[in-house]
Amino acid sequence: MGLENCQLLLVEDDLDLATAVIDYLELDSISCDYATNGLSGLNMIKDNHYDAVILDLNLPKMDGLEVCSNLRAQGYDIPILMLTARDTLDDKLKGFSSGADDYLVKPFALEELVARIQVLSRRRSGEVRKLQVADLELDLKAETATRAGSALKLSPTGIKILSTLMRNTPNTVKRDKLIQAVWGDEQPDSNSLKVHMFNLRKAVDSQSNIKLIHTVTGQGFALREECH
Repeated sequence: MGLENCQLLLVEDDLDLATAVIDYLELDSISCDYATNGLSGLNMIKDNHYDAVILDLNLPKMDGLEVCSNLRAQGYDIPILMLTARDTLDDKLKGFSSGADDYLVKPFALEELVARIQVLSRRRSGEVRKLQVADLELDLKAETATRAGSALKLSPTGIKILSTLMRNTPNTVKRDKLIQAVWGDEQPDSNSLKVHMFNLRKAVDSQSNIKLIHTVTGQGFALREECH
């Protein structure tokens, strides 16, 4: 299995190295976006879908450890390959503790980089196991949800919708983005999302005075403690 259909992001401030990596990937028809600093990389990950991220440890504005920790804290399970110029155990432990899935020390062979990314892109990261917003918790591994400690009865599709909303909290998720995240290219009939959202809202909010799921008129849906 190759990476031809994968979308990668490289976050690297060394322009020469970034150019070499992107050019090499293009030879294999692998699409790769590029960011020069940690803050830009973080924003790109939040605004786009990537199958894996190649993340340098030492970056301006926000270093790789901060980017990684930020993503994991917000529930992103995107696979992350950390790059570093330092081959010490302490650096590797810091990288893994921040949520990195793999580690590659500079200088490295481009063939090895691609091999590592091929492995990572086949799975979502196991570093994220639970998502939480207020008293709502979603166990990604068990695919179960609770509100204030009480189990919620959700369908597999309801779990997918809830996961997407929680990963994007407190931002609004557009209807088309939500449909793509849940059903992919197999588009459902026009009423499917409406029915699933009704059932999800009933399960999550019916027993609580604080409503978490909000409809944003003309845009989509948001999961947050208050709707402004």
